[in-house]
Amino acid sequence: MKKIVVFGATGNLGAYTSIHLKELGYDVHAVGYRASDNGFFKSKGITYYSLDITDSTSFKTLPKEIYGIVHLAGKLPSRSDYNPKALISSIMLGTINVLDYMVSAGGKRIVFPQTPYDQYQKHNTPNIIKADDPRTFPLTGDHSVYTIAKNAAIDLIDHYAATYDFKRFHLRFFTIYNYHPDPYHFADFKRKMMPYRMLMDRAQKSLDIEVWGDSSRSKEMVYVKDFTQVVERCFESDAPGGIYNVGGKAVSLEEQIDGIIEVFSPTGAPSKKIYKPNMPDPRLLKLDISKTESELGYSQKYSYLDSLKDFRKDMENEPFALLWGKKEDFIED
Repeated sequence: MKKIVVFGATGNLGAYTSIHLKELGYDVHAVGYRASDNGFFKSKGITYYSLDITDSTSFKTLPKEIYGIVHLAGKLPSRSDYNPKALISSIMLGTINVLDYMVSAGGKRIVFPQTPYDQYQKHNTPNIIKADDPRTFPLTGDHSVYTIAKNAAIDLIDHYAATYDFKRFHLRFFTIYNYHPDPYHFADFKRKMMPYRMLMDRAQKSLDIEVWGDSSRSKEMVYVKDFTQVVERCFESDAPGGIYNVGGKAVSLEEQIDGIIEVFSPTGAPSKKIYKPNMPDPRLLKLDISKTESELGYSQKYSYLDSLKDFRKDMENEPFALLWGKKEDFIED
């Protein structure tokens, strides 16, 4: 069995990725900052390591020989209050430490997430973002320092890959949708309920849902189990590596809300749509995934409705409760 170390394994993408790779037959080793995973990974046949990626000495406990790394660790602007130093330290210094460990352990492949804010000037425009478009960063806002750090981390990975001859796969994506018991995140430096979770909550209560602006505008809607499929392809394909967009069929705001009402509203008591055309338009976004399809063999498996149905199943069954807690743990007064 090929040994893969997943950094950031206790997070949304890390947990799903670890389980998916284990189910494929890989020898998965999960790494997280949390002191304890409450025995979650052991219950799945996965070894868990607690360490701080900014501390190079803590890597000594990890496996000595590996095939590859999924590097999902580091601070997120959507999961914490604004702290530029923490972003720089966890992403840039953390990535150097991960790379040094990978080289010492003979790793052959690394998967790393890239933020779409490196293409911020194409947001809310008809321009489709291509995989190899030149990278940049927003000068202001809560994703500015984060994008600077991610761009620098990609340059570091590319340097190490050229120097030590391993493959690197940088995955650019917008929101990857998955169930987590905590429906809140940070936006513009404030803690708020995630918009799509707010819509689901209203649909479950049969409350009216407002449809803002131009409801025909669309964006990427990618489910976590399609994301893990891309990670799988990074380890199993003969692709040369580089930057790959993770996307799929764009879904209009109208379709998004219709789907949420269909899947989450009680039978016979659907939420009503209230149109507010004078309110701000929804975000318009589209990634070109032709390179991901041709080089990695990616094909989106989950339609938007399929992803909502699977999301609701996870919401009801809470398969990661041991790791993340349950929905009642995050209810606010």
